[in-house]
Order: sequence, then structure tokens, then C-alpha cells
Amino acid sequence: MRMTRSRIGVVVLFGVLSLTLTALAFPSMVGLQKKDGGQDRLVASTPYGPLTEADRDFVVKVRAAGLWEYPLGELAMERGTSKAMKEAGEHLVVGHAGLDAECRKISTEMGITLPNKASPQQQEFVATVAAKKGADFDATAVTIMRVTHGQIFPVIANIRATTRNTMVRELADLANDTVLDHMTVLEKTGLVGFGDVSFKQTAPAKLPNDRVTPPPPGPGEPTAVLTPRPDLDVKTGGPAPSVSATAAPTAASTTAG
Repeated sequence: MRMTRSRIGVVVLFGVLSLTLTALAFPSMVGLQKKDGGQDRLVASTPYGPLTEADRDFVVKVRAAGLWEYPLGELAMERGTSKAMKEAGEHLVVGHAGLDAECRKISTEMGITLPNKASPQQQEFVATVAAKKGADFDATAVTIMRVTHGQIFPVIANIRATTRNTMVRELADLANDTVLDHMTVLEKTGLVGFGDVSFKQTAPAKLPNDRVTPPPPGPGEPTAVLTPRPDLDVKTGGPAPSVSATAAPTAASTTAG
């Protein structure tokens, strides 16, 4: 069957719009676009060890992540349509409150300027989810959060493996456990489409730096605090190992060697 010229035009236009929306909704998150060298440059000598540019940027990334994922977690607690979705929201709120406290502690000790607002791109993530309702809200929130958590996970590992600063290393340890916990509770919702998520994690759109960089605080602007929630009975450490991983060794394995 032959397509008319007008129908071809509609199909092409729809395809372009789909690609544009994908680029807007799922680009690389703040700071994950590769930078040109200099990340191992020493920016300060501290009592906790040398602080490199990569170390400093990591602290800023963790802080910025909380500035949009914390309110998104609150939205999930309020508007999630399932128990699993509301639980994921609780973990986001509690986890990022803990990470935020650590970032603020490090910034005071090492003179790192922290943002008080998420990047424009991250703010769009929240706006995109907030505009949805019902099942669409759940699916959109889970997809965006699972993509961004999957992107930051290897970044944390790299910092943990390379930093010589003990406070940054502690933050990386906490971030590793927290992000792993968040990925786990998001997957428990049953809404993660792994093929789609994998594509968006590995083929992000490229955006201008001003879209993916959180704005600096204004002169004299007080540091925003993500409120701790001790009222929520949530532990955000790494998920417990499976039964098979903790089972007693078999007779064969105990007699080997």
C-alpha cells in the first residue's frame, strides 16, 4: 500500500516530536556529561585528605539530586496509587535527607558552595511527573527516577574507588547504599521497563551546561535543608542479601581443598 505525501509528512512529524519529547524528558542528569580533563586537579588540601575537582563536583551532584528527588518522593507519598509506590516515596525522602545532611557537613568543613535549587532539567523532571495523574503518575515517576539512579550509580563507584578524601569516601559509601536501596524499591513497584530504562541510561540527549547545572546560591542566601523524617520507619541501607546468598555452605564446598 502506497502512502500519500501528506500521510508521510504526518508520520515524519510524529517521529520528530517523539524524539524531541524523549530528549526533553530523559537527558543525562546533572554533571554526568563528560567533561574535558581536569577532574583530578587538586582544589584544596584538607585535614581529611586532598580534595579534587571530581570530589567537589560529586558533593554538588549528590546535593542537587536531593533537591529534586526529595520533593518527588513527597509527591509519590501523597499521590502514589499503590503501597509500593508510596513506600518508594518514603525511601526517597528519608534517603536524600540523610545524604543532604552529609553534604552540608562536608561543605562546611571544606568550603564547598552548595546549590539551593536543582538544575533546570531536574526541575523539569519534577514538573513532568507532577502533571501526571493516577497510573501515568506512577509510571512516569518510576521511569525517570530509575533512569537517573542508574546513571549516578557508576559515578558513585568511580569516586569511591579513586578519592583520597575520607569525608568524600564516606559520602560515596552512604550514596552507594542509598541509591541501591532506591533502585530496589523502585523495581518493587513492578513498573520498571528495563529495556526502555537501559536505552535512556546509555543514550542520553546532550544539553547545554546551563540546563544541567544547578544555579549557585545568591549572596547571603541561607542553605536550604531537606527536612529529616524520623516519623517514617524507613531504613535506606543496601537491600538485604537473598536467602541463597546467605545460606550455609554445602557439604561439597566445605570439604573442597
